[in-house]
Amino acid sequence: MTDYLNEAKGLMSRMREVRPAFRGLETMELEPGAISAVPAYLKRQGLNSPIVVADANTYEAAGQTLMERLEAEGLEPRLCLIKPDELGDVVADERSLMQLFIEVEPERTGCLIAAGSGTLHDITRFVAHRCGKPFVSVPTAPSVDGFTSAGAPIVVRGIKQTYAATAPIAIFADPDILAKAPQPLIAAGFGDMLGKYTSLLDWRFSSTTAGEPYDGQVAEITERALESCIQHVEAIGQRTEEGIRILMTALIESGIAMLLFGQSHPASGAEHHLSHYWEMEYLRRGNRALLHGAKVGVACSEISSLYHAAADQRVYPYAEPKLWETYGEQVREWLRKVPSKEEIAGLLRQAGGPSSLEELGIDEELFGESLREAHKLRDRHTILRALNEADGAGQPVTSYR
Repeated sequence: MTDYLNEAKGLMSRMREVRPAFRGLETMELEPGAISAVPAYLKRQGLNSPIVVADANTYEAAGQTLMERLEAEGLEPRLCLIKPDELGDVVADERSLMQLFIEVEPERTGCLIAAGSGTLHDITRFVAHRCGKPFVSVPTAPSVDGFTSAGAPIVVRGIKQTYAATAPIAIFADPDILAKAPQPLIAAGFGDMLGKYTSLLDWRFSSTTAGEPYDGQVAEITERALESCIQHVEAIGQRTEEGIRILMTALIESGIAMLLFGQSHPASGAEHHLSHYWEMEYLRRGNRALLHGAKVGVACSEISSLYHAAADQRVYPYAEPKLWETYGEQVREWLRKVPSKEEIAGLLRQAGGPSSLEELGIDEELFGESLREAHKLRDRHTILRALNEADGAGQPVTSYR
């Protein structure tokens, strides 16, 4: 794991040189036994009485061990087991936030430690930010790229929005723990990375056509992380040591890219908007939640199909966008880097995850509705937005599928 550790730390060091704001992430331990380094780090920082945030599954995976080691060092930790909702899902919503808020004692609590995956990190980073407390990341699965994020997607009254939060001051990712994560979580991490194909495309498009901010260096970091996953998809699907190492490195690098840029543009485009729309509709319907990365991977394949149909075949949901007159050729050039729907689905299958709407359980009605409405969730000028705002929009004239 030496190369893994050195690569991640090298990136962190290089980024500090060019992005002073990056100094918030002080420590990154990415090697077997990393969880054992948490108590010593907290002692050096003077962070006593930490709250370990976990759920029933992540407590078993890492939380119990972490609690025992913190207690052995006299740090007086407390445990907050986030309760699932009526369907058995842990959700980053008002109830989960309030459960953790109640546990925080301003004069006593030194920091919050997220022992888990994406949802628990979102809950922890939001509460830590609002309480003015630092938080430490202890991932239990390579399932999302948001471990280093400074934003938290939170569901409030059924609507998912991203709120300002705080990035971790330290990450302790233990490959021995990560490799034991269920295969669906590992496949979800790969799906989250695949989404960079369309998010990077939407980012270029929004910058070129609407003047949204863009950073070539950040884009390059994200592209490199994506490519490393593609090259090692078989190892990831087989859960080899190298595969887990490569995937976790890529997820952290993608998260760092967002942290450096200050927004989620590098890693979140139309594919994430579809995923968020599906999530909110599932909450409204009372359905069990789907893994974020699983949704993103399938959404990426569908967005790729839509974009290729529009750019390469001139098949539009409504009409040809006026922007196509000026930027159509440029979009076609960018799209050459984006695999087809079938190719993306094949990669998802290799990673051991769902590869179609049918496998996810997304019905045609919900999918069609999300294509028409999901671009409204964020004020970004994605290609999906351009296609939906084309002259004559309102009555589909053709189907790309």
